[in-house]
Amino acid sequence: MYKHVALLSRTADVSHEEFVEKWQAAPLGDAVDGVVRYHEVFPTMAEHAEFDGLAEFFFEDESAYADVVEDRDGLVSAADSSLANVIAAERGMAGEPIVQRDDVDDDTDGLYKHSAFLVRKDDLTHEEFVDHWQNNHTPIAREITGVVKYDTVVPTDPDVQPFDGVAELYFDDIDALYDALGSEGSRDYAAVGEMAEKAREDVDNFLAIDERPRFIGRERLVTDSR
Repeated sequence: MYKHVALLSRTADVSHEEFVEKWQAAPLGDAVDGVVRYHEVFPTMAEHAEFDGLAEFFFEDESAYADVVEDRDGLVSAADSSLANVIAAERGMAGEPIVQRDDVDDDTDGLYKHSAFLVRKDDLTHEEFVDHWQNNHTPIAREITGVVKYDTVVPTDPDVQPFDGVAELYFDDIDALYDALGSEGSRDYAAVGEMAEKAREDVDNFLAIDERPRFIGRERLVTDSR
């Protein structure tokens, strides 16, 4: 599987509610060739969110993605021109998702989700960053209390991607998410729980935490033709 995550921000002349209404009316999962699964993630507290939502497209593999995408940062706008009129910014990140934990049999519809768009520290190469993230940090993060699913997305071509990776942690309880990872709008946070505290301590070893966007939302499965 290959995944494209679009980070969407609305124009100033439309409200968040108007934007979401237009977004939900756009059949994006069907409009993009090769998409086998499509998610929408809406902010749980829109007034504090860094974006208005995430649109997530899954393809069978990278070649299927490459066949339909020329502008990797404009997949949503390319799929629906009317929606493009209300998008002020659309940032894209694509890569291979790796399932690190799955207690829900891949049924993420309705779950609360923390998506961290990771930026490495200046003194690390991308390869060093990925090595620490996957081999040191991930074994800690997947044991955080309340986590029911944990995926990491690693870019196959990091030189053309805006981030070094995406960490996606799912919870069925929003308060457990807040305890582990902080609330909307907070760049930094004080973690609650042994593994959450260990994960927070390790973040400083490889992440430029002030530069990485984060998003807390609730996922909606729109299409799945796998």
